[in-house]
Amino acid sequence: MHASRRLILIAAALAGAAVAHADEAFRCGKWVITSGMTLGEISSKCGEPASRTSRTEDVHVRNRNTGLMMKTGQTRTETLTWNRGPRAAAMVVTVVDGEVRSIERKP
Repeated sequence: MHASRRLILIAAALAGAAVAHADEAFRCGKWVITSGMTLGEISSKCGEPASRTSRTEDVHVRNRNTGLMMKTGQTRTETLTWNRGPRAAAMVVTVVDGEVRSIERKP
């Protein structure tokens, strides 16, 4: 199998795994927030998050010629939390490389 085809298959598998997260819809005032929205849309409807953390991780693939792992780039994951008051669970939004990947209740 060619390396480019293998990379495409790996990327598709990772994308499928990311979609498998539990997605929920939340209310922010009169708005319904879903993972199909951009971070800008969510922020404009819910305001600034109460907390924000981020991490950057290296992306590695195995070199088919040498069998060694090699760095091919980086990915950035942000976790943003909105507190929605004492009677509602906090909303946690996970953003990977600028794209909203999941919206969940804070455990």
